[in-house]
Amino acid sequence: MPILITLFIVSIILYIYFKVKITKSKDPLYMHITNAKARITLGIFVSTFFMNQYYYYQTRLALFITILFLILGIAQIVYGYKLYKHYKGEMDKVNG
Repeated sequence: MPILITLFIVSIILYIYFKVKITKSKDPLYMHITNAKARITLGIFVSTFFMNQYYYYQTRLALFITILFLILGIAQIVYGYKLYKHYKGEMDKVNG
């Protein structure tokens, strides 16, 4: 599945990008927003990586492990999105 491989490579690159971007920022609010984006990309990475592993192995054990990490990845995506929405609203209050 080349689309999964592309997705998890792009998401890990974006995760590293956002984590490096956090260290260069001094504004705590901007750091929280960037960290929320990093959580979203980490969730995408975990989900797509293990879906690709299941596609490769296709065993019952791989299925259970994939489901477990898919749940964890989706939880990271949802939590990161909620954090992003919250801190983006805070940023709008400060700037607006």
